[in-house]
Amino acid sequence: MVGEEAGRPRGGMEGGISCVRKRCYTSDENEGSQCDRMIGIAYKILRKVRAHGRGQWVCTPKDFLDLGSRVAIDQALSRLVKAGQIRRVGRGLYDLPRISRVMNRPVPPNIDAAVAALARRDNIRVMPDGLVAANRLGLTNAVPAKADYVTDGASRTVKVDGWTIRLRHARPTIMNWAGSPAAPVVQALHWLGPRSVDDQTVSILRKQLPDAVKRDLVKGIPGLPDPTSALLPFWRRKNGENAGVCRWEGILWC
Repeated sequence: MVGEEAGRPRGGMEGGISCVRKRCYTSDENEGSQCDRMIGIAYKILRKVRAHGRGQWVCTPKDFLDLGSRVAIDQALSRLVKAGQIRRVGRGLYDLPRISRVMNRPVPPNIDAAVAALARRDNIRVMPDGLVAANRLGLTNAVPAKADYVTDGASRTVKVDGWTIRLRHARPTIMNWAGSPAAPVVQALHWLGPRSVDDQTVSILRKQLPDAVKRDLVKGIPGLPDPTSALLPFWRRKNGENAGVCRWEGILWC
C-alpha cells in the first residue's frame, strides 16, 4: 500500500539521509563515489521538499532535474521512499506526508497539490471542474463524488493514493481563464448554466468575491463562454437601473 510504504517519516534531515546512506553502501550494485553523489542529491531533494512543509506540496522527478540526471533523481527518490522520508502517492508523484495526531498515521495527500504537480510535469493547464468551483463558492450544496478537473491536455484518469482524479479536456474559451483570479467563478457559472444564474447567484458573488476577482471577471467579459454569458443581462439591467452610478461591473459592487 502507498500509505504503508512511506510510514511515519523517521528522524530529522540527518537521520533520513543516514538511512539512505546505509541502504546505498550495503548494496553491491553501488560504488562509493556513486553513493556519495546519490546521497548528495537525496539530501538536496529532501531539503527542497521539506521547505514546502508537510502535506503542502506534491512533487515529480521533473521538479529536481536541476540537481542531477533523471536516472540519479529517480534513484534518490526511490531511496528516500524506502527510507520512509517521503511517500510515493502515485506514478511519479511524491509528497512529505502530514501525520495525523489522532490517527497517528499519514493523512491523504493534497489532491489540488497533486494536480498542480501533474500540470507542471506534463506542461498543461488545469482547473477545478465547474461543480467543484460552484461548491467552493457556495453556489450549490452538491458535493463532487470524484475529483474532477478540466485541462487543455488530453482527457484521462490518474490514481493518487487510492483516489481517482479525472482530467477532462475543455475548449479554449474555458482554459483561457486558467491561472486568473476569476477562473473559479467562470467555471462555476459555466456549470450552473443560463437558467440557474439568478439574483441569488449574483447576490452570493457580490458578497463572496474579493474586488480583485470582480475586476478580473469584468475585464474578461468579452471572452466569457456562452453559458456563462447569461450573467451579462444582470450587468445590463443594473446599468440601466443605476445609470451614471454603476457601470457594467456595477452588479458586483452596487
